[in-house]
Amino acid sequence: MFNLLPLAFEFTSPGPIAFEIGPLSIRWYGLLIASAIILGTVLAQTLAQKRNVDPELVGDLAIWLVVGAIPCARFYYVLFEWHRFQTQEWYKVFAIWEGGIAIHGAIIGGAIAATIFCKRQKISTWMMADIIMPAVILGQAIGRWGNFFNSEAFGSPTDLPWKLFIPINRRPPKLVNEAYFHPTFLYESLWNLGVFAILIFAFLRFPKLRTGTITMIYAIAYSLGRFWIEGLRTDSLMVGGLRTAQMISLAAIAAGIFGLVWLYGLRRRFPDTTPKEIPSENL
Repeated sequence: MFNLLPLAFEFTSPGPIAFEIGPLSIRWYGLLIASAIILGTVLAQTLAQKRNVDPELVGDLAIWLVVGAIPCARFYYVLFEWHRFQTQEWYKVFAIWEGGIAIHGAIIGGAIAATIFCKRQKISTWMMADIIMPAVILGQAIGRWGNFFNSEAFGSPTDLPWKLFIPINRRPPKLVNEAYFHPTFLYESLWNLGVFAILIFAFLRFPKLRTGTITMIYAIAYSLGRFWIEGLRTDSLMVGGLRTAQMISLAAIAAGIFGLVWLYGLRRRFPDTTPKEIPSENL
């Protein structure tokens, strides 16, 4: 899969197919998404118990998140790549197993689904968001390896000691003579693992943080990395001449900072948070 030399990593995808059972092909992309969902749900249920929240609620919410996030992730991607899908068979729009989902679309869809779920259950959306955000970023770290197996979402050409080999049929037409590219999947996966460590530390070490704090930290920390890494990619979704992910990342950073100022500078609570969900007003 990759050759290890002193301070040198050359990544080469073994291909998108993990194994085959008769006519059925099991893809790495699907296995990674399924693994992220399972591990994320178990982790979130464990964290829920530490906040005296019924783990079964988190299990139910996980189903809502999958139903809301995955279709929206695909819709978001197809929307910004519609010029390409117009030239393909219509069913390719739904071929999610071939890759092509956008994490920002998943976040939007998941947020809508979570809000509806929490309103129905009469629980704080922000409280549940704080519980699941460590699981979300862990899932993102795992899911990025799907880009590796599909040889997609890579960066610009590079001759650095660490590099990703891209098959000629997967290279952009203008870069067909280039063989090695920045392994942006790896950059983002490692960044997300770092964000995961920060969120877990904050969640466990400071149980009296104001409701919504973990979510705001996620918005800032993840978006800082995504903004940087997106600038290296060759296949960014674009609006005019602007990279969509970078614009959304800047908006998320601003929202996260505003949220922390709201919680700690102005010492106010988010709208759906009740006083009993704030363990301490002295933080």
